[in-house]
Amino acid sequence: MSDLLNDEYYMTLALDMAAKATGQTDINPVVGCVIVKGGRIVGLGAHLRRGEGHAEVHALRMAGADAEGSTVYVTLEPCSHYGKTPPCCERIIEAKAARVVVAATDPNPKVAGSGIARLRQQGIQVDVGLLEDRSQQMNEKFNAFITTGMPFVTLKTASTLDGKVASRTGHSQWVTGPEAREQVHLLRHQHQGIMAGIGTVVADDPLLTTRTAVDGLHPVRIIVDSRLTLPVNARVVADKSAQTIVLTTEAADKDKSRLLRAEGVEIVYCGPGPSVDLKAAMKQLAEREIGSVLLEGGGKLNGSMLDAELVHKVILYMAPKLIGGDESPQSFRFPGREFMDDAIALERLQVEMAGADIRITGYPVYRK
Repeated sequence: MSDLLNDEYYMTLALDMAAKATGQTDINPVVGCVIVKGGRIVGLGAHLRRGEGHAEVHALRMAGADAEGSTVYVTLEPCSHYGKTPPCCERIIEAKAARVVVAATDPNPKVAGSGIARLRQQGIQVDVGLLEDRSQQMNEKFNAFITTGMPFVTLKTASTLDGKVASRTGHSQWVTGPEAREQVHLLRHQHQGIMAGIGTVVADDPLLTTRTAVDGLHPVRIIVDSRLTLPVNARVVADKSAQTIVLTTEAADKDKSRLLRAEGVEIVYCGPGPSVDLKAAMKQLAEREIGSVLLEGGGKLNGSMLDAELVHKVILYMAPKLIGGDESPQSFRFPGREFMDDAIALERLQVEMAGADIRITGYPVYRK
């Protein structure tokens, strides 16, 4: 096997381990590490929880004395600064590794190439860029948050082939099949927050929690409610398995605010009204270190978030059904563009099946 194929084999293993931790590292990236010496894997590690040991630390502990003279494969540039844990590049230097293969540099301004530079200063060979695209894709939420200071927003919606999210009577259970719904629960596990509009909450009274075949982490529930009409007995209030934040305006009912706060709901004011200032809302969430949000809104909230250019990724499930109805709710409602050339296009499209349903994934391109 060639050296490149060897490198790709071990880096793929590191990436696979990192991917398994998606959703459980808070605002931190997912990272995997494999340490190899003499053609033998001597250390494995993944970053599992914010504030705990990074992938390199776990792998170096496993490798022990075998780390000396080894090759370290890591999916993201080793950190070079003191945060909640000591810098990983210093641990690699202390272990006397001979070579480090890095998939992607760290976009965090506190690192941004300094970890690689530090290793090279100590005479360690560093090769960068192997399977970089996969590493970048895996950490797209972290990359966006750390460079923009705003949450990465994934808009998920499900509709019939004619674009309806419910019938003309409002009946919506279920548009898609069980395979698509299972995927949505996994998406919830992989985001720090899940956002819905008050219309969705009042109509469906959802729990907005994660229910998967294996235990999943519950994201923070984020409700957009300009006038604070959220019922105190709504399940997102009564259920205490996840935190609930309500984004509202200064014009909202202050008595209702006190009632909801007494139930443990956090009220966040975003502008004077009459509607929630969505850009201000995203900044407020970022200040609370919520770096990724799964938007499961109705047509109005989806449209408003797109119109404000706050959506980074769109996942659209389309069921092979036609339900019609001029008044049937649809996936997106916003004023619209005057010309087709001004439409919000989706790039980097992926189309796959989820049971009988079609899943379309793309990234919005906003015209300036």
